[in-house]
Amino acid sequence: MEEAPLIKMEGIVKIYPDGTKALKGVDLSVRKGEIHGLLGENGAGKTTLMKILSGMLRPTEGKIFVNGKEVRFKSPADALANGIGMVHQHFTLVDVFDGLHNIILGMEGHGLFSKIDVEKAMEKLQKLMDDLNFQVPLDVPVETLPVGVQQRIEILKTLYRDVDVLILDEPTAVLTPIEVKELFDVLKKLKAQDKTIIFISHKLKEVMEITDRVTVLRKGEVIGTVNTNETSPKELAKMMVGREVVLRIEKPPKEAENPVLQVQDLWVKGDRDQDAVKGLTFEVKAGEIFGIAGVEGNGQTELIEAISGLRKIEKGKVILNGKDITGRPPKELYDLGVAHIPEDRIHMGLVSEMSVAENSILGLHWRETFRGPIGMLRWNKAKEHATKIVKNFEVLVPSIEAPVKSLSGGNQQKLIVARETSKQPEFIIASQPTRGVDVASTEYIRNYLINLRNENKAVLLVSADLDEILQLSDRMAIIYEGKFVGIVKPEEVTEEEIGLMMGGIKHES
Repeated sequence: MEEAPLIKMEGIVKIYPDGTKALKGVDLSVRKGEIHGLLGENGAGKTTLMKILSGMLRPTEGKIFVNGKEVRFKSPADALANGIGMVHQHFTLVDVFDGLHNIILGMEGHGLFSKIDVEKAMEKLQKLMDDLNFQVPLDVPVETLPVGVQQRIEILKTLYRDVDVLILDEPTAVLTPIEVKELFDVLKKLKAQDKTIIFISHKLKEVMEITDRVTVLRKGEVIGTVNTNETSPKELAKMMVGREVVLRIEKPPKEAENPVLQVQDLWVKGDRDQDAVKGLTFEVKAGEIFGIAGVEGNGQTELIEAISGLRKIEKGKVILNGKDITGRPPKELYDLGVAHIPEDRIHMGLVSEMSVAENSILGLHWRETFRGPIGMLRWNKAKEHATKIVKNFEVLVPSIEAPVKSLSGGNQQKLIVARETSKQPEFIIASQPTRGVDVASTEYIRNYLINLRNENKAVLLVSADLDEILQLSDRMAIIYEGKFVGIVKPEEVTEEEIGLMMGGIKHES
């Protein structure tokens, strides 16, 4: 006889005020003590469904049952009271607070003089960390901590509230392979303690590794629920997208040509005035993808910002096609043939409230094509441009006049790639180009980067996704504390060797 579900969601419908129907009668059953995967493309409704289960959103229609009892959540506090907590993809930490005070924030009680027993809280937290072998520093501001440690604090913040159901939204998007393994060890320990985990992810390999069952959503509907040991990545991808998906990228052999970008003895400071990039020297040639891998926070962001004119260079040179461009502003670099796909599409790549058409010409709007008399924008040309790139790049949009925030993450990312490469660049910086993007958009963007390389463009790829670096790069560097510990060809090293380099062990060639 089938085990009664711990969580049961029946006929869940969510219609937003603008008429968008995000969920169309979703049924979901989750058993006690299982790790249940939730898969689907961007915009499929995964996060919306889990926001309803965690009390952040109310359903338009439908019922939720916990242990067979119908519940109605008006807030996350109601969900927590029923043992359900969610760790979001975008962290909700207070940067200037230390780990301890982030974790206990909101537990103070409601009376005027209510206080929390910090010593007792510390004891409970230490026991929790010891039980799970999941240690974090509790006495330093979280803004100074690596992103992987910040995520641990988010998870501990939820577990500290004694939840029985832990919802994780894209938990590995910012983690290294070593950190992913550590997280999975913790999830297995929680499962052994009879905790229930709902694991939202785009990474099929990880879903296959960690889950017991998987539910796939597509366009707000359930396509099916399968036992993980009875399916395959290929089958899950087909369920997500509705067609066969090429999970392997074809990269034909190509001889790289002359250097397009040369970086010589580059030194760059970070936000806290520390040396973040320490004497890097490398080149990116026409017709190659040069990848940079490493644990986030080892100078990748500062390096890209320096090359793209967003951060001051303390020492060294950046040369593009033989011309010294050190310290030139972004506008000038764009005019010289540089394109930049930024690591953070929300804060750096797009203006959320602006329309698709407006976002499609950011960085291009000063060009003669789009400028009319007395500097006025020629909106007809902007709309023509937006219509063209949306069609060519298969960006799904309600209309080109819709706000870009109404697009799914994958379509936002495709819009940025389309805009940046429409500048006809010779050198493309692609920083985290598929972060948090669904399998179909990932396939599209990765193949497009290969096509740029095949067209003799020079591509600098920075990614926390090791599989992406290995698949796409012709040569790759591993960065650690602002220095390269090795520059290698992907086919000449093992993942184990790369993992050691990411920990600072120099590669012996």
